[in-house]
Amino acid sequence: MAAGGGNDLGTVIEDTVVAAGGHWSALVERGNILRIIDLEGCQAVDFLCYNAADPGERYNAADTMKIAGSIFIGEGTKLYSGLGNPIFTVVRDTCGFHDTIGGCCSSESNFVRYGVRDTPNCRDNFLRGLAKFGLDRRDIVANVNFFMYVPVTAEGGMAIVDGRSKPGDHVDLRAEMDALAVLSNCPQVHNPANAYNPTPIRVIVARPAAAPG
Repeated sequence: MAAGGGNDLGTVIEDTVVAAGGHWSALVERGNILRIIDLEGCQAVDFLCYNAADPGERYNAADTMKIAGSIFIGEGTKLYSGLGNPIFTVVRDTCGFHDTIGGCCSSESNFVRYGVRDTPNCRDNFLRGLAKFGLDRRDIVANVNFFMYVPVTAEGGMAIVDGRSKPGDHVDLRAEMDALAVLSNCPQVHNPANAYNPTPIRVIVARPAAAPG
């Protein structure tokens, strides 16, 4: 398999290539691994997660940053809900500096920022992914942006700049509860989040082999 291809993860449950600008969502059972692979590099992946048993409990960006002590997500970071429970833990990361503050693009924000209307966007992708679980716009919160780099200056300035990910970079997320995972393979072409050229990603869900005992 190609780098990050899943042969090291255990029993593969799902292995899907998500088209450029596409979306993906699934139930990831507790203890299973969700691997997100940036196949060609510099491709932002917007991500949300929820407690499958009670989707009112969902990823909380502020608490995740406060507990981690960082605005960036990397290996070892736990993605916390607002109830203080980890939903996923980043158990492997070949890139680092994943964004927590930029949020998702929308048709409306693209018009305000770039003067273009009716653009493909991550919020609409999230809505498509959430619909299969009976969730909607009210369930979209501030999200993680894997492989997107948003540095912050000492004066508080921030901007979306060229991504740091290389072809084959990936993150492995271990589900700490039965979790709903929803992602948008960002279709943005008006800033460097995708190097102005959205590309496919690969998503693998796997059940780790039981440790010998």
